[in-house]
Amino acid sequence: MSDAIGPGDLVLCVNAGPNHATGRPSNLRAGETYRVLTVMDFACPCGRSDALLDVGVEFAWCQTRFRLLPKPRAQAKPVKVSAPREVEKVR
Repeated sequence: MSDAIGPGDLVLCVNAGPNHATGRPSNLRAGETYRVLTVMDFACPCGRSDALLDVGVEFAWCQTRFRLLPKPRAQAKPVKVSAPREVEKVR
């Protein structure tokens, strides 16, 4: 899964359980969206993932806590067209 996730991607937190290694409560919120800052190719102590994600909350989290969100599609911006103005002549 770490091949699919890269820096700048948006991920959805699906598991806000305690930290795998320390057992302390996490500061993550289930259902919140986070932006990935770094992908670290280290195996998580839980053995379920091959990378840790840095999302700017504490240090790094097991990638099994997150689901990759699809990239937003580019939206067409309305193009402003300038047309010559018609001027009425007054006699």
